[in-house]
Amino acid sequence: MSTLVLQPHAEAVSLDHIVVKPLTPVIGAVITGLDLRRPFTSAEKKKIDQALIDWKLLVFKNQDLTDEDQIRFSRQFGPLLPAHPVSAGLPEYPEVWERHAKDYNPRYRPDRTKPTIEGLRDYRGWHTDITFVANPNSFTILRGTNVPAYGGDTLWANTEAAYEGLSPTIKKLIDNLKGVHRIGAYDFEGASPQGVRNPTAYAAVHPLVRVHPVTRKKSLFVSPGAPKHIVGLHQRESEALLSLLREEVIRPEYAVRVRHEPGSLVIWDNRNTVHAGPIDYAHFKDSRVIHRTIVLGDFPEGPDGFRSYSLNGDPIAAIS
Repeated sequence: MSTLVLQPHAEAVSLDHIVVKPLTPVIGAVITGLDLRRPFTSAEKKKIDQALIDWKLLVFKNQDLTDEDQIRFSRQFGPLLPAHPVSAGLPEYPEVWERHAKDYNPRYRPDRTKPTIEGLRDYRGWHTDITFVANPNSFTILRGTNVPAYGGDTLWANTEAAYEGLSPTIKKLIDNLKGVHRIGAYDFEGASPQGVRNPTAYAAVHPLVRVHPVTRKKSLFVSPGAPKHIVGLHQRESEALLSLLREEVIRPEYAVRVRHEPGSLVIWDNRNTVHAGPIDYAHFKDSRVIHRTIVLGDFPEGPDGFRSYSLNGDPIAAIS
């Protein structure tokens, strides 16, 4: 396997009043020096955009934000989407998706139904947001409105690094392959029939390798849950190749673990990352409530110029 070569970054880079403090050499940085209740200046926005390109995941701490503040902050990165293509947002804020730890499938709690091996594997939960639509969101923003004193952490991993870590032979093999991503509305975890916005099952065809629209860097467009199969391959071939790639994207050296604290907000680039959370759900019982907003994205592009398209269900459109 080839060795990943990363460009060096300073441990803490002062950008006037903004400080960017990396969390790992590969992904994640803490940003200080900004009050997110007020809009960015053009210079601040440029610096935050560059930090997102460099680190892919940004953590802002000690922010006293409301849902209105989070929506205003999120709109600075583009038009906002409905909370989720399948599950409804808050009645007063349809852009905001509220998630409670208690909503997660109880089979992952050790004091309840014992999980199967497959269930544990599924629960690792690694995914890129809403890839079952043809135009997944570009950025995701999370704010903890009620977080436990400890536990409820989220993991993120750099899928550009995962691609770069592959051998040239495997890169050549997968560069122009496509995968089918899908979801059924009533299979969606935590979505009851009353909470489902659209009962349509979604499916889309995406490149297995995605080219970032800004940097033009390649990344693996794969997670443990998607795609379901690779177009043009026999089932055994598809399963074997996807098994390899799914393990690559969640290798520990490409990942960072972040604790949600009172007053913290995180934003990440959904186009070159995967994430999983709350990854320690089986070990804590306290309340954990997260509010999420997502920003309109484009149709992913492959190295050969292929653009993603829908097999079932419409692309998702902005609402604000």
